[in-house]
Amino acid sequence: MPFVAKLDDLGSGAWIALTILGFVFWWPIGLALLAFTFWSGRMSCWNGRGMSRWQAKMERMRDRMDRGGDWFGAPTSGNRAFDEYRAETIRRLEDEQREFKDFLERLRMAKDKAEFDQFMAERRGRSSADVHQPSPG
Repeated sequence: MPFVAKLDDLGSGAWIALTILGFVFWWPIGLALLAFTFWSGRMSCWNGRGMSRWQAKMERMRDRMDRGGDWFGAPTSGNRAFDEYRAETIRRLEDEQREFKDFLERLRMAKDKAEFDQFMAERRGRSSADVHQPSPG
């Protein structure tokens, strides 16, 4: 099969182009080529070659972490005192952010409670006024 080998050498783009041409000329040919492309493992996302890209990224991230960088790839400054100060400052800011979010939640809850209490007071006022008024008729 020199034709198939030649397409394999050109890569998955050649298979995609051939499949599109198959659909353009006659849809069953395009469908057959599409099925053959996927089930034969010629698309890199469906065979082992596609996973190697993700494994390479994980290796690079692991190497970066081993060299002293953090999860986002920022390297350490080389000064341990500064790195500790930075980590403590970030931790303190995260704590303050969490406390502020809790404060906002309590504030929203108090506002909702006040609005609900006002609604209930108005409702009680209306229902007691309706009881004391004689009905027309």
